[in-house]
Amino acid sequence: MSISVANGMVRYVLVSCDYRNKWGKSKMTLLSYPKLLLNSDFFFLVFLRQHETVIPNELPLIQEVTTTLREWSIIWRQLYVVNNREMFRSVRHMIYDLIEWRSQILSGTLPQDELKELKKKVTAKIDYGNRILDLDLVVRDEDGNILDPEQTSTISLFRAHEIASKQVEERLLEEKSQKQNIDINRQAKFAATPSFALFVNLKNVVCKIGEDAEVLMSLYDPLESKFISENYLVRWSSSGLPKDIDRLHNLRAVFTDLGSKDLKRDKISFVCQIVRVGRMELRDNNTRKLTSGLRRPFGVAVMDVTDIINGKVDDEDKQHFIPFQPVAGENDFLQTVINKVIAAKEVNHKGQGLWVTLKLLPGDIHQIRKEFPHLVDRSTAVARKMGFPEIIMPGDVRNDIYVTLVQGDFDKGSKTTAKNVEVTVSVYDEDGKRLEVLIFFKSISEYKSVIYYQVKQPRWFETVKVAIPIEDVNRSHLRFTFRHRSSQDSKDKSEKIFALAFVKLMRYDGTTLRDGEHDLIVYKAEAKKLEDASTYLSLPSTKIELEEKGHSATGKSMQNLGSCTISKDSFQISTLVCSTKLTQNVDLLGLLKWRSNTNLLQQNLKQLMKVDGGEVVKFLQDTLDALFNIMMENSESETFDTLVFDALVFIIGLIADRKFQHFNPVLETYIKKHFSATLAYTKLTKVLKTYVDNAEKCGITDQLFKGPTQRHVQIIMEKLLRTVNRTVISMGRDSELIVSDFLMETFIMFKNLIGKNVYPFDWVIMNMMQNKVFLRAINQYADMLNKKFLDQANFEWGMFPGNINAMRRCTENISRNNGCVIFTYKSVCE
Repeated sequence: MSISVANGMVRYVLVSCDYRNKWGKSKMTLLSYPKLLLNSDFFFLVFLRQHETVIPNELPLIQEVTTTLREWSIIWRQLYVVNNREMFRSVRHMIYDLIEWRSQILSGTLPQDELKELKKKVTAKIDYGNRILDLDLVVRDEDGNILDPEQTSTISLFRAHEIASKQVEERLLEEKSQKQNIDINRQAKFAATPSFALFVNLKNVVCKIGEDAEVLMSLYDPLESKFISENYLVRWSSSGLPKDIDRLHNLRAVFTDLGSKDLKRDKISFVCQIVRVGRMELRDNNTRKLTSGLRRPFGVAVMDVTDIINGKVDDEDKQHFIPFQPVAGENDFLQTVINKVIAAKEVNHKGQGLWVTLKLLPGDIHQIRKEFPHLVDRSTAVARKMGFPEIIMPGDVRNDIYVTLVQGDFDKGSKTTAKNVEVTVSVYDEDGKRLEVLIFFKSISEYKSVIYYQVKQPRWFETVKVAIPIEDVNRSHLRFTFRHRSSQDSKDKSEKIFALAFVKLMRYDGTTLRDGEHDLIVYKAEAKKLEDASTYLSLPSTKIELEEKGHSATGKSMQNLGSCTISKDSFQISTLVCSTKLTQNVDLLGLLKWRSNTNLLQQNLKQLMKVDGGEVVKFLQDTLDALFNIMMENSESETFDTLVFDALVFIIGLIADRKFQHFNPVLETYIKKHFSATLAYTKLTKVLKTYVDNAEKCGITDQLFKGPTQRHVQIIMEKLLRTVNRTVISMGRDSELIVSDFLMETFIMFKNLIGKNVYPFDWVIMNMMQNKVFLRAINQYADMLNKKFLDQANFEWGMFPGNINAMRRCTENISRNNGCVIFTYKSVCE
């Protein structure tokens, strides 16, 4: 079949047959062929000069959605190529929504009202998407259908265009407002919590190492050139996968205990140190004769996370690439390389680096696990801040010691070159028994340092956390042994420990090792003698201790100390003690261990108010427990009551200070959940009454009635009274105290009822009924009143006049309502 068409002619042809139509060779003839690929039974052909338009037999909205999806998919791909993550995710969500809604419309199962609402949602989404993608605005009628410009006047098109533009702008403002509200709510949530955490998910390590490696991740302050968090350790195999294959795609850690001071740091970096574990030098090929298992520096990767910590960037899905910088020579100190990378503008990484996702989370570890279970679960590693968090909640028991190997200076001795020094850190008790302690999240017996090849003055700056049970600290000491490591396995086996250094964890006065750097004495002796703790424990461990004994640290006369010799070598470490049970303050220690010397208790209570506030709040729960125990265990004496009360007011006033006001929740939690001194209320009430009676005197009374101090004293007293109530409730029903309290409350109730007019005076009948009940009750309780409260042995002076006045009031009321009633007090007053 053919139809001749001339230029300028318009024909509308509806075809319902199994033929495909096509222009002939002359371009002026329409030909029909068998239909092969058309899915619709009906379609339209519109001929306009030499053009053909196919109009499917579908809803116009479905056609528009299909066209929009095709157009947006091209833009979506371009957004991915240019790495516009935010717009990419927005378009992805809109495409998913349109696909879902299109399927619902095509199903044909929607009622008319739901279909109408869905059409409005679809058209609104299309118009909004076109607007944010800078595409053309589609003009529609009230039902959402596209207006035909050939059948709509110019003025109507203009008005419809204005309405559509206004609706789209309103939608944009609404989306912007919602986003701002989300940001405001997020800021408010962060402002309300004093603690934060940085969530890290290690996706991949793209580095050609060639051997097993350790990836150490931590937070670093570039301005102070020091690490501020523990290390998160991932052991990486030479095959390019985690050693623990079960943790593949689950290498997650959360750096906790960050506070407002950390958010105010000018700069914070996320540092990854890669330590190669294997041969001394990679270029050695004959692995059978070479020493293995040596920790050697390989490189670092550094990323500035200041914006993430400050909340300016929040995208948990975005994968960050951290470029890798290898050490220039295998003797470059890792700390030096870190500072060089931070100072450099660009890193020539050659495609090597780490892929991670980062997100700042509000709250402590317990809140995070509860609110973000999809990110942090029980298998997620926890790397705490090195040091105490800004708020130490009751129940947060810690006894961690952070030991940093700073640097050393070792003589080459009989060797022609400097030694390859390896430092081994271990914990021993006073009997020479090595303790299994928690180092790097695992219970191991020792830690081995990185080895720098033929370096006389190595600088490690390696920090390890040593977690020791509290009961073992008093008898323990840190032991550092030094050994030369050879690259040849046969020579390495013959190398023995050539020197030793140690430091005790407890000082002579019972306090813990001071925070800061320690210049340790390096002792030399035979290897077997160095293994015996009794050989060196009686000797001074630091050069300061040596000088305190009146000797010079470099004097020749003190070179030999028993079986050990002081070496010319030097070794420096730095320690930080984070313990909620062991203090570095002598006065606070005396109070916490008051039972060991009660003769100094009065002095210790006075000295408590001179202790630095920062040290007191660290041990807030233990200090409060000690104060209440002193009061409870000296119940027969009032010697310490005033001092204990003064100490309590001092602590409460300390927390009311602006510097420590963030400890308010800690104090309130203690009062509500941990306070257990059930009988302290009698002593505290007496001291409080004494201060109230002498309120005109200046001193502690001024502080007692001041703001937060008054509120917390009130809370303590309320807590004590609740304890008394619980004690009364727990008594048996036949208890004498229970009977007396019940009667007293009953009499007080009747006194209050009689003393007030329940009904108006002209309600005669109701008043008579009330008076009848009162008279019957008074008649029945009169004997019991005499027996319990008005006998000579237990006469209640406060009870007598109150009830007599109440009875007189009752008589007056009865007389007023019924003048014939006579009531006497004979039964009560006899």
